[in-house]
Parts: sequence; C-alpha cells; structure tokens
Amino acid sequence: MADEVATEEMPDALLRKLSEMDETFTTLGKEIEDPDLFNNPDRAKLKLKEHGRLKSVVEAFRAFLKIEEGLAEAKELLSDEDPEMRELAESELPELHEAREKAALGLKEIFVTQDAESESDAIIEISAGVGGDESALFAGDLFQMYSRFAERSKWKLEVVDFNAGNQGGFKRIQFTVEGTGVFRQLRFESGGHRIQRVPETETQGRIHTSMATVVVLPQVEEVDVHIEKSDVRVDRYRASGAGGQHVNKTESAIRLTHEASGLVVCCQDEKSQSKNLNRAWKVLRARYSDFLQEKADAERGEARRSLRGRGNRNERIRTYNVPQDRCTDHRVGVTVHGLPQLFDGALENLLVQLIEKDKEESLRNL
Repeated sequence: MADEVATEEMPDALLRKLSEMDETFTTLGKEIEDPDLFNNPDRAKLKLKEHGRLKSVVEAFRAFLKIEEGLAEAKELLSDEDPEMRELAESELPELHEAREKAALGLKEIFVTQDAESESDAIIEISAGVGGDESALFAGDLFQMYSRFAERSKWKLEVVDFNAGNQGGFKRIQFTVEGTGVFRQLRFESGGHRIQRVPETETQGRIHTSMATVVVLPQVEEVDVHIEKSDVRVDRYRASGAGGQHVNKTESAIRLTHEASGLVVCCQDEKSQSKNLNRAWKVLRARYSDFLQEKADAERGEARRSLRGRGNRNERIRTYNVPQDRCTDHRVGVTVHGLPQLFDGALENLLVQLIEKDKEESLRNL
C-alpha cells in the first residue's frame, strides 16, 4: 500500500519544540505590531531579531503541517464509498509521501542550523601558548587569517585590546567581528591551533612546534544578559604601546572587573574613552554569558557536543605544517594545502566542511 511508504521520522520532542517556536513567532508578530514597543529601541531590536530568526523555521514547519493534513485527508479517502475517490487518493499518496519526506528533512536541517546564536556577531580572542616568541608570531598569523577572511566576507573587524609580542605578533589580541552570519561561520574556530615550521631565528633548520588558543564567543545584547553596574568596577588609565600622544596624556583605556565572577576586560585601542567603555561592556557581556553557560553545563553534568560547544578550547583542533604546506583539521579529518592562501583568509573550504559536520551531528542527535 502506498500509505506504508517509509517516511522521515519526526520525533515528538522535536514537534513540540517546533510548535512552541510557532507560538513564540506568532506572539512576537503581535508585539512588533504595537507602536509602543519602539519606545524601547533595545527591546524592539531584540524582538525583531528573534522574529526574523524564527521566520524560516516556522514557515518550514507550517508547510510540513500542511502536507501532513493533505496526507491524512488522502488516507481517509481510501475508505470512501466512491471508487473514483479511492483511486484518486491512491494515486496522490506516493507524491504526498515524497513531499513529506523532503519537507521533514528540510525542516530538520533548518532547525539545527538556525539556533539563537548563529546570526550573532562575534568576539574573538587569540592567545599565544607554548613556543615563546614563535607562538606570538603564530598568533599574529592567525589574526591576519581572520582579518583577511573578514575582509573577503565584507564584515567589520575592530580590535578591542592587544599585548604585542617581543619579536612581533601578539601575546594576546581581542577583537570583534560584525556582519551577516559571523558566529555561524567562525564558531568552530575555538580551540588549540598548532603550527610546525622553522623559525626565522633557527640557524640549524630545525622544525619547532608552537601553539596558540582561539576563543570565539557570540556577542550578546544587554537585554539578553543583565549585569548590575554596581557589580562592576571601572578603572580608567593611560593606554600603553603605539598610538601617538594620546597614549601618554589621556586616560582613555578602560578596565572592567566583574566582582562576582572575577572576569576582567580591558580596552585601549580607541582614543575615545567612551568608545573603549562601550566595547569593553560588549566583551564583558559575552564573556559573562559564556561563564554562566559553562556553570550551567557543569551543574547539569552534561557534555557539550563535539563541535557546537565552546568547551573544546583547550583541545588541539588544527595543525598547520609549513614545510609540507598543509593544514589538517583533526575534527573532520580534512587536510588542505596552500598555507599562504589560508593565512591570507582562504578559510571557506574548511569552514564549509565544519558546518556540514556539525549539521550531521546535530541531525543524529535529534
């Protein structure tokens, strides 16, 4: 019988989540229609952003339900007294089953890829690790790689704070990246990056191994994560390093210390104290959100998924072998060649495969 064709399974838990998202989408639509909402620009921005994020999922869910209704009606007609109606229903069932199969799979893919963080901007921190000055130089190479990729993607990148290396590069550098789909594409860069090459200072041609750590956090809105200003100590001081006369004469640098969590954020890249303060608060909110997420995960005793979570920052995720001109991502088992091009921002090939790997894992976990 045609109605016995195997179809894409839709778990009850997933259907409940989708139904809740549909209700939330409808509620948000009504709230957005209220002109008074825009008296609070931050709240309005949050509502519009969430409504936009849910739109594709809800539209796919409603299309799936419409096919389900058609399928149920066709099955009922199989018992109709009219032979022509039974024949018509029998002929429609294979097409309806195929449509349901495609709709279910497409709905699942949208659901696992359009999470709340996927469209967020990102805050990235690169820290030199084992390897001394060579590690700092490697951190500089990684910063160049992300900077060039941001340029290729038409994203906006701004440095928040940095500590230069003795021979170049960075001991640590923190920056924001803003644009369409930033966190969705860069979220899997968190972790340990290793490079194998002959340093310029090596006289005997020996290959050295150095490490750097990358942390990628989603930017969060003030309405998403509330931090009491009374819990944060604000220190203003003179910036250090290159930057002109304002470095020595103006207290433009900002340090925020969140007393409860011990989180400390510095920003000194701008000449304007107000701009540095604004950027520092962005970073603090992102780091505090991550702090709360890690705390909640620890209390629940649940491990994050291998790619999606940010708990893998100490794991070695990628090796760049300069003598052999190859880069291997250990999570997906993919090796690409052409390191000069990679460090010039040609990250697309690796990122596509990481995103696809995460999608496959997420679909299996539904």
